[in-house]
Amino acid sequence: MAQELNYLYAAAGMETAASGFSMEQELADWSELQYDLLALIARRLNLIEDYLNFGSVCKSWHSVSTKDNFNNYLCRAPWLMLAEEEDDDGNSIRKFFSLYNGMILNKRIPKARRKRCMESMGWLIMIGEEEGEISMLHPFSGVEIELPHQNTTVEYNRYRTGLKMYFFYKAVLSSSPSHTSDYILVVIEGAFKFLSFWRPGDIRWTRLKFQGTDRVGTAFYDLIYFNGQIYALDYSGILIVFDVADAVGTQPTKYHIVAHMPLPPQLRREQLYIVESLGSLFVILRDGVHLRLPKDDRDRIPLKLIPDDDDDDDDYTYGTTNFRVFQVDSAAGIMTETRELGDTTFFLAYEEGGGLDMGVFNLADGSIQPHYNGVSLSRFCPPTWVTPTLY
Repeated sequence: MAQELNYLYAAAGMETAASGFSMEQELADWSELQYDLLALIARRLNLIEDYLNFGSVCKSWHSVSTKDNFNNYLCRAPWLMLAEEEDDDGNSIRKFFSLYNGMILNKRIPKARRKRCMESMGWLIMIGEEEGEISMLHPFSGVEIELPHQNTTVEYNRYRTGLKMYFFYKAVLSSSPSHTSDYILVVIEGAFKFLSFWRPGDIRWTRLKFQGTDRVGTAFYDLIYFNGQIYALDYSGILIVFDVADAVGTQPTKYHIVAHMPLPPQLRREQLYIVESLGSLFVILRDGVHLRLPKDDRDRIPLKLIPDDDDDDDDYTYGTTNFRVFQVDSAAGIMTETRELGDTTFFLAYEEGGGLDMGVFNLADGSIQPHYNGVSLSRFCPPTWVTPTLY
């Protein structure tokens, strides 16, 4: 892209020189570039920060920075949405930190005020702190989609959690609402025990019943939408898959077990994740100390780092101490541990630390380095990864 822009600058310089313009006049003519040429440049920009800067140059450049001229489908590195802050006027401010260039974008998102936010495909699934109301919000376009209240789930009063904002643990979209109305939102709910889904037009959540078992008593840890199917990982390390097309009404949904994590059952699992990279699925095991919030600190920040009761060492920089990565071979039905990821980077979220437990873990040597040097803490909505999309 830089070479193309340099060529453009050179071409513009040659044209103006041939016309007898001075350097001052040459710079002033950037606003007179033809729309088609500007649109060609805009469509080649991958980074949202570059696109935002492009649209702020002048009125003519701003007129080109439209939805049609931005490739919203390109894969991009996530931004870190930091914990909520307030400006001098009391407005809710969210800062978005770009790992690519260290840029921080300030964005007023009043609709996300005092809400727990989960992310999928650039959309925030927001849960209210007091009433537990739920909606989806695109943080950059401002489009909001109301969702049925969590009390419309099956046997809500039996399985509801103490804090309403934690009833839904994870949420995954099958497609972006920015691009289609034919999508499904799947959530882990009811103290990790169940999966439920919602489609546009539904007035309540529909709980998934798996054919052959009700799976009650099994804790689900993570979800991912991959190749038209939903993969779910339970506490025991079993990875299952089902087709979202089969999730209709209250009929049992067909599923099958993809693979089982090859770990002793007595091994404590701090956190499990499913991630996708270059067409392959990986299951990741996080290990480390608990970051617990003492009763006398629940309503204030900073949080305190509390090690396990049976651990006498208080010298911890991070709660996380290690990650183990397993590549999934669906055809063979196995997971194989690996420490060779090449240039692959996984972006994981961990809420328990409230923002204290952040960093970059190097799988090859086990080292941990900070990726954001500031402090950003929240007991209910700590920093989380967001896929940057304009629409």
